[in-house]
Amino acid sequence: MSEALKARITEEMKVSMKAGDKPRLGAIRLILAGVKQREVDERISLNDEQVLSILDKMSKQRRESIGLFQAAKRMDLVEQEELELAVIQSFLPQSLSEEEIFGLIQSAVAESGASSMRDMSKVMALLRPKLQGRADMTSVSAKIKDQLTA
Repeated sequence: MSEALKARITEEMKVSMKAGDKPRLGAIRLILAGVKQREVDERISLNDEQVLSILDKMSKQRRESIGLFQAAKRMDLVEQEELELAVIQSFLPQSLSEEEIFGLIQSAVAESGASSMRDMSKVMALLRPKLQGRADMTSVSAKIKDQLTA
């Protein structure tokens, strides 16, 4: 794990402890537990890109859970998931605008020479490092499909 990001998350945990902000502290501990779990499972030290991947996955899980809890009218659980999502997103880079994403997709399609859906994996391979944590990859995938089938 990158020392800069690890130090930032750990520092935020200390600040939350001192402030007595238990909900934020719980969310930060969830993040650190997810990172530590992957480090132990794979016996590696994660870099920034890998940590961003974990954070991105955690935020996607929270967004899905929010939708399910809203459908079940469990507003107490929606609030908890929204709080965790806000904390997770505070460690992610700033999201890209739709125009920026569209521009990156167009340049990746041109760079890879993609002309059909069979080339989608090439485009995704180029985009993933640039967009990880900065855009919802599910919607990016849909936009790439639109671009390649147009």
